[in-house]
Amino acid sequence: MMPNFRNPRSYVALLALLGILVVPFVLQSPFAYHLAIQVCVFAGLAAAWNIVGGFAGQLSLGHAVFYGIGSYAAGLLVAKFGISPWIGMFAGAAVSMVAAMIIAYPTLRLRGPFFSLATIAFLEVARLLIIHQENWTGGSAGLNVPLQIGLPWMIFREKWAYLLVAFGFLLVTLWVSWLIRRSRFGFYLIAVREREDAARAVGVNAVQVKMGAAVISAALTSLIGSFHGMYLTFIEPSSAFSLEMSIQIAMFALIGGLGTVAGPVIGTALVLPVAELARGWLTAFGNGTHGFVYGVLLVVVVLFFPRGLVGHLSGRVLRWIDRLPNKSKPEETEVLQTVQHRNTVPKGTPILKAEHLEKRFGGLKATDDVSMTLHAGEILGVIGPNGAGKTTVFNQLSGFIRPDQGSVTVLDETGAWVSPTSPETFARAGVGRTFQIVQPFSGLSVLENIMLGAFMHTTHRAQAEAIARDVAHVTDLTSLLDTEARSLTVGGMKRLEVARALATRPRILLLDEVLAGLNPSDVARAIEMIRRIRDTGVSVLMIEHLMQATMALSDRIVVINLGRVLREGAPADVVNDIEVIQAYLGKGYTNAQDS
Repeated sequence: MMPNFRNPRSYVALLALLGILVVPFVLQSPFAYHLAIQVCVFAGLAAAWNIVGGFAGQLSLGHAVFYGIGSYAAGLLVAKFGISPWIGMFAGAAVSMVAAMIIAYPTLRLRGPFFSLATIAFLEVARLLIIHQENWTGGSAGLNVPLQIGLPWMIFREKWAYLLVAFGFLLVTLWVSWLIRRSRFGFYLIAVREREDAARAVGVNAVQVKMGAAVISAALTSLIGSFHGMYLTFIEPSSAFSLEMSIQIAMFALIGGLGTVAGPVIGTALVLPVAELARGWLTAFGNGTHGFVYGVLLVVVVLFFPRGLVGHLSGRVLRWIDRLPNKSKPEETEVLQTVQHRNTVPKGTPILKAEHLEKRFGGLKATDDVSMTLHAGEILGVIGPNGAGKTTVFNQLSGFIRPDQGSVTVLDETGAWVSPTSPETFARAGVGRTFQIVQPFSGLSVLENIMLGAFMHTTHRAQAEAIARDVAHVTDLTSLLDTEARSLTVGGMKRLEVARALATRPRILLLDEVLAGLNPSDVARAIEMIRRIRDTGVSVLMIEHLMQATMALSDRIVVINLGRVLREGAPADVVNDIEVIQAYLGKGYTNAQDS
């Protein structure tokens, strides 16, 4: 898949990239060629880093380890075995991918800075290994690349030949980055970056997608490192495995705009030439003056453009670009079937069972022998006073908390009872859920938020979009599809949560206080929405504090108090039960009128 270069956004981007080639050819200056090569190399490295650091949000501060592996792999195979670097660079990429898996597998399961620290540690270990393998690598003295001129050896007499190869590597890296951003994988990376729990609730395996990003990023970084080693013709460990380089490429992506395709290129093209020119002009003032330039530019961007240049300026620039001639044909949208999951079992058949759930947090018994059953085609309300254990039960029903004892089973589409073990497996078993505190993916539009749920059952962007538009109609979001999620009202965000869960085509929908904090008109709209959802064949279990709405919506009510099921039955029976009234109002009350 390639960009549509008849579209102004695509052809303007291509013309801007071609400027990197044209300027040196016009100037015919060795320094201009060198500067353009450096821009291509570091823009490619920043774009590769952006896959894991921008899209996935995993701050890799030792990313130069993959650059070093690539450069040494190609250099050693040329020097020791006479193997072309065009072959050696793929060997280096393979080693880098294995190294990325070794780093990522244990650390990406944790939250916080562990991945960053692991990459720095691995960078230092790799540097020391290269130094101590002096017989092979030349140790701290470095490795000289044999000067065999010609395309098979990636060494040329003319700078323009290096520039063409460097530009090719940049184009490949940007193309991979563009493909990822438009794919289901790219949506999953952004979802995990912004709200990992919400991503898991729509079936995303967070560890797998983060590992995938780390491996792809490592491979691309290694390939570029192999070329750059051949260009420099000298490789030494302190430069190849440099923490400074890791921070530098991350900074280029940050300045340009994290998580964007164009950001790393713009950041590099803006900062690197200025720093290199400053290095030449200000050398008399002392070594490292160019670092001062990096620091000043970074401070300016962080203060005035915290989302990067692309994040702040892209709206105005794109509006100008969109006025340019557009020769692209309107995309033909394939007619796609977007049928929601329907319960194929008769109404009233048990579809979800919680049996004897117990959960302790230290000395606190949050749930104590809780059992309940949700039937096909019903709305089951779960109520109870604050601190009763409702949220703990809810999280056990969706896989976010594993019970110490007891089980949660779901009737799957084949009619077999299954026992999911994680939020992802619950989602794939047909259980969708919302969150008490709304968790929209704020950097995405409403349409893209809903598409994240739809991607659980399709890899095709067009089909996911069609499903999202269908769900938006059910949840009254059609007019807001192009709005950023962060701009929605509370009511809009609540409906968006429901829509994202519905897009996974669930057979069971768990609603966690979806009416809380809404004004009366939004409450009325939400009630009608829940009824429409039930009418499509989706069974609903809802936790809610708004008693009047819960009683009006629910077919049955389960009351939880002190971690136990206090009462279960029809709404009219439960609301008049003395034990329920006393659980809410205290001892001495025999009916709600007494309060």
